[in-house]
Amino acid sequence: MYLSVNPFETRVALRENGRLVTYRAERHRASSLVGNLYKGTVTRVLPGMQAAFVDVGVGRDAFLYVREAGAVVDDYADLFLEGEGEALGLPADEVAIDDLLREGQEVLVQVVRDRLGTKGPRLTSYISLPGRFLVYLPTVPQSGVSRRITDPDERARLRQIIEGFDDPGGWIVRTAGEGQGTSELEVDRRVLRKLWDRVQRVAEGSHSPVLVHNELSPALRSVRDMLTEAVRECWVDDVDAFREVAEFLDQRDPPLVQRVKLFQRPGDLMAAFTIDRELEKALRPKVWLKSGGYLVVNQTEALVAIDVNTGKYVGSTSLEDTVYRINLEAVREIVRQLRLRDLGGIVVIDFIDMEDGTHRLEVYETLAAELKTDPARSQLLPMSDIGLVQLTRKKSRPSLDVMLSQECPYCHGSGRIKSLATLCLEIRRELLSTAERDQAAQLSLVVHPEISHYMQGPFREILREMEEVHRFEVVLRENPTFHLEQYEILS
Repeated sequence: MYLSVNPFETRVALRENGRLVTYRAERHRASSLVGNLYKGTVTRVLPGMQAAFVDVGVGRDAFLYVREAGAVVDDYADLFLEGEGEALGLPADEVAIDDLLREGQEVLVQVVRDRLGTKGPRLTSYISLPGRFLVYLPTVPQSGVSRRITDPDERARLRQIIEGFDDPGGWIVRTAGEGQGTSELEVDRRVLRKLWDRVQRVAEGSHSPVLVHNELSPALRSVRDMLTEAVRECWVDDVDAFREVAEFLDQRDPPLVQRVKLFQRPGDLMAAFTIDRELEKALRPKVWLKSGGYLVVNQTEALVAIDVNTGKYVGSTSLEDTVYRINLEAVREIVRQLRLRDLGGIVVIDFIDMEDGTHRLEVYETLAAELKTDPARSQLLPMSDIGLVQLTRKKSRPSLDVMLSQECPYCHGSGRIKSLATLCLEIRRELLSTAERDQAAQLSLVVHPEISHYMQGPFREILREMEEVHRFEVVLRENPTFHLEQYEILS
């Protein structure tokens, strides 16, 4: 794990088996709101959408769905193994949003998803306070154990411990709680109970909209959520952040303190460990596989499309075997890319078509197994006969692409601009139209240098046509500051 902190941003990277799987960057001027608790005011109730807008004082009203406002409590069921978490309360279609909320009402809410594009933050009224080993659900009388803890005896032991807690609400044992004793969990419990008591006091004594509880700093939040027993070492490049992390772990998980190391070499931490180089690749649509095959990852407004291609890999026995091996290799890389790029929402994977049903089943089961290693919740649908797989992955923050890049001012996000031939033919039509309208004997055409060269080379017939057929002269001029698609016609 690598933690780089400076006055402008906090960057966190995590490698597993020598490969980058997670990267987060939080600019301090635009810090994440996820986890923050606010006392907000309902500004608008929308029965047609079964949702409400809530002013929490962050500039844009946040969004609260009926299922997050008191109708049901089933979101936490995803944290348990199947059959352990049952929905509480009434079905969502039996409770209307205007039965729960009214304009002007004050509500205590928590941000579960950051602002994405023009959309405001998404809220829930079901508060969850994460600690090192536990998550406290003060408003949800439901407890459970992380589904990533798979040993039945360990699950039973941990469940017995949290069922002995007499606090109101419920508790979830996080994955990091595996193997922890009663005393360690008890320390976490006391910290979270004190935090909830403080939240209630601040909320009762404040007028909305107001921030009631701010999540931990980006550095501590990353350590709390990502630094587990499985992490061999954690490098930190800032002295103050190093001390902050060490003190935090000394109080919550003392054995891990010795794994935190201060990076004191000259230069940038991420560059020294080649993280920056791996990030450059993560921003490209094409991802090469070791065998010579490759993936194409396209992120759109509605969904993420991932295409698997054989590329340079030709196999050695049969086409079916070649396709099967490429698809199997692609599965592991696809899950890594989902984590690394933080891709969420609907994901459609187009595997290379396999004739053998057993091969399709094995690729699908491998994908399901790999997704279990992903911290983000996902739902996987069966593979179609033509090799398409659909899944949904929980989205809580902007993707890596959105976080590190911006829309191209040339192509406006399409990834393409008009070809030189298209532009030259478009200019020809405009020249003819202008000459006819103005009855001009001479026109001045100002274009980008590349267009100028093209019109004097492959498309020089256009200028000759203007003079010999249409009887007017075109004076060609170059402007290197022009956009490639920009041109001016002056009479």
